[in-house]
Amino acid sequence: MANILFIKTSSLGDVIHHMPALVDARKARADATFTWLVEEAFAPLVRLHPAVNEVIPVAWRRWRKSIYAPATITEIRESFQRIRAREFDEIVDSQGLLRSAVIARVANGRRHGYDASSIREPLASGFYDVRHRVSRDLHAVERNRILSGLSLGYTPQGTADFGLDRARFSNSASQYAVLLHATARPEKQWPEAHWIALARALGPETKLVLPWGSEPERARSERIAAAVPGASVPEKAPLDHVATLIAGAHYVVGVDTGLMHLAAAFGVPLVAIFTGSNPGLTGPVGNGRLTVLGAAGAPPSVDAAVDAVAKITRPA
Repeated sequence: MANILFIKTSSLGDVIHHMPALVDARKARADATFTWLVEEAFAPLVRLHPAVNEVIPVAWRRWRKSIYAPATITEIRESFQRIRAREFDEIVDSQGLLRSAVIARVANGRRHGYDASSIREPLASGFYDVRHRVSRDLHAVERNRILSGLSLGYTPQGTADFGLDRARFSNSASQYAVLLHATARPEKQWPEAHWIALARALGPETKLVLPWGSEPERARSERIAAAVPGASVPEKAPLDHVATLIAGAHYVVGVDTGLMHLAAAFGVPLVAIFTGSNPGLTGPVGNGRLTVLGAAGAPPSVDAAVDAVAKITRPA
């Protein structure tokens, strides 16, 4: 039985975009054991994926805040020792960064990655035993699928399947919508006044929920909710609980953030709002009703968002 390690650590959107590659690999290599090395914050979601046998969490985001602290150095060393102690037949690094390539080099097994013309950080390609050329003009989902197929000896077939069963995640019988205003990058934010205007326009018949991940995001959620009767702000929850919230939503409106991509992967009706990035190669992919609005430097209007919600919620 082959033991295969996938390395895709972050961000959340990148992690979700790698999930179809796992579904492909499971179909092609049904007898293999698949391990996924991922950032610790995203491990709860990855553990729920049906194609994944084991998850190895790492903490680069936390480590880099105090990289020279003795406790951090000790934790990094112990984490690398645990990775080094394992034996893998094949290692696939679809992250394509120096830090992920270093992890691949630490692990035992034949290391696969993008070649220098295909990778985000060309120096990283030098850490791999086998280098594969994959066009950078393809969507991230397809790049992950093709790299994994080249590494493991198969050709991906059909449309992308994220392997996430919306019905299995959802446990809510109530009707609500989720507004994902939160993003760590200011240029990706849609104005707070726009969110309030949109929420008011959506009317009181659908309960609106505004999740958050940081204290500034919670304050923003609370300000928006305070201006909209019936809107609510949930408690902070781990990612697997947030996934349940999103899977059960009647629809989602969100900016370019990982949770928006999760909604698309579930097939939840989605309006994706782009303001500081372009959706071409990293936009949402899914089999549900989906409308993408805006682009870098060209945010959509409130009216456009209201019309888009009406479109994705209109009875078939």
